[in-house]
Amino acid sequence: MKIIPAIDVIDGKCVRLSKGDYSTRKIYNENPVEVAKAFEDHGIKSLHLVDLDGAKSKHIVNQKILEMIARETNLKIDFGGGLKTPEDIEIAFDSGASQITIGSIAVQDPEFCFGLIEQFGPEKIILGADCETVK
Repeated sequence: MKIIPAIDVIDGKCVRLSKGDYSTRKIYNENPVEVAKAFEDHGIKSLHLVDLDGAKSKHIVNQKILEMIARETNLKIDFGGGLKTPEDIEIAFDSGASQITIGSIAVQDPEFCFGLIEQFGPEKIILGADCETVK
């Protein structure tokens, strides 16, 4: 089994939301780099880093956090949030992402996503399909 912890970032801080509601954000650490290093110190090899500011604004925002984590750890970083243009995706990879996760853009513009797979390779693109359980 492979364990991949996530760090969700708003305003440069580690947060958790309840059911995706930004008004419920709870800061659990001021320093995402510190949290990433702690994960690595415990034997974790991969990290899912989510730019919630980027997701909300529909463009990458927290690439500096990505750069710092990539520079200060050896974690394989999967980055998501706000990746809607080829330029944002280039920024993510240039900032240290090993992979990116795309979500809503895959439904809104499937051809764009197929183009990403052709450009970067299938090993670099993850489709994140969040859903709620239907009862």
